[in-house]
Amino acid sequence: MALDPILLSRLQFAFVVSFHAIFPVFTIGLASYVAVLQGLYVATGNSVWDRLGYFWTKIFAVVFGIGVVSGIVMAFQFGTNWSNFVQFAANLIGPLLSYEVVTAFFLEAGFLGVLLFGRNKVSPSVHFFAALMVAVGTFVSAFWILVSNSWMQTPQGFEVREGVMHVTSWMEAMFTPSFPYRFMHMAMAAFLTGGFVVCGVSAWFLLRNRDVEVHKRALSMTLWLLLILTPLQAWIGDEHGLNTLEHQPAKVAAMEGNWETQSNVPLLLFALPDRDLQANRMEIGIPNGASLILRHDADGVVPGLDQVPEDEQPPVWMVFYSFRVMVAMGLLMIFFAVAGLALRRGERYATSRWFLRGLQGMSLAPFLAVLAGWYVTEIGRSPWLVFGVMDYADAVTPSLTGGMVLATLIGYIAVYAVIFYAGVYYLFKVIRQGLDDSHANQGIEDSDRPARPFSATHVPFDGGIDSARS
Repeated sequence: MALDPILLSRLQFAFVVSFHAIFPVFTIGLASYVAVLQGLYVATGNSVWDRLGYFWTKIFAVVFGIGVVSGIVMAFQFGTNWSNFVQFAANLIGPLLSYEVVTAFFLEAGFLGVLLFGRNKVSPSVHFFAALMVAVGTFVSAFWILVSNSWMQTPQGFEVREGVMHVTSWMEAMFTPSFPYRFMHMAMAAFLTGGFVVCGVSAWFLLRNRDVEVHKRALSMTLWLLLILTPLQAWIGDEHGLNTLEHQPAKVAAMEGNWETQSNVPLLLFALPDRDLQANRMEIGIPNGASLILRHDADGVVPGLDQVPEDEQPPVWMVFYSFRVMVAMGLLMIFFAVAGLALRRGERYATSRWFLRGLQGMSLAPFLAVLAGWYVTEIGRSPWLVFGVMDYADAVTPSLTGGMVLATLIGYIAVYAVIFYAGVYYLFKVIRQGLDDSHANQGIEDSDRPARPFSATHVPFDGGIDSARS
């Protein structure tokens, strides 16, 4: 059986991106959380916030490192697997990725050094500023990446001359119709990811009765945040879906499993899409639900896949099920956020074992939602790499063979497995260590301590990442 270099190249890039994406989406949210904690410490002098900031900075450092290592490969894949795409779109993609390095990565790297190694060597205010700049840097990085990807989803502001894309309007090319919705949706996903991981880790400590008052405070403030963000994300997702319906109707048709353009379209809870039949083998749905959501009218007409040539239809079953995984995770997140509010009386949110154990499991939910949402976005664009402009067959490297791609894919899987195991092992070791040793087994009474003084005589990261190696 011949190995398809196009399919294998897509699988290779999908694997690398899937592995890499879970780390930046976590660090973006976590960087903001660390900045908030350090800001609260500067504003109040309460060392509880400093201890939490120190603890989560150690976790941030580990995850950030894994994200950087796992992301390097993606840039090389543009040249090795997608050279025709690079030749076509280099006038836009090249500068955008360069801007990301210059404006974001340098900012993150510079202030990350102060955040990691400047504790007790710079004043709390400077330390907070470093944390704030790292958080800003993560969002600037996300901005440029999503600008690039959004152009591939809804390209504009360019013309093609002699087979090469040339930018005619940088403002149009950068701020495409899909960009605002995609950026807001991803930003909220990052906050939710960081929030639920914080809740899960805090729940782990509370179940083991370790530093109860400190982690109860962390859990309380994060649950308030999630109570706001979870429904807000649902609203942003709905707006994003309406934007996608306007610009990529085939993707929405695949998400809904809708094969025929018609009115009164049901919202399918479950179905068995069959591309060969151009229909679903079975359906379980809510009457008129899709029309109501997408058109805000129960009688609204929803476009179907019958408007798209069969060879240009995305793999419907993958888009259909990925979308439902994302929505299911989102509903679970809303449930736990509301449950946290219901358990406020008597502070049961910090003592109810079913809730705390549920929060531990929910640490994985945002990662699943992000991956599922990413699959909907990317697979739903198939067979286009640049939507309506360049398909995968025209974008792949001409001399590439299936055997070459398979060999590198196996190599990536092996190397990334080692990186993932080592990173997760080290991450859990840092978490199990808990709060810094100098304040071990102390609770909220630390709020009476004076603010951490500026002193270069203190050893940075005592009991931190370095001690976790021992």
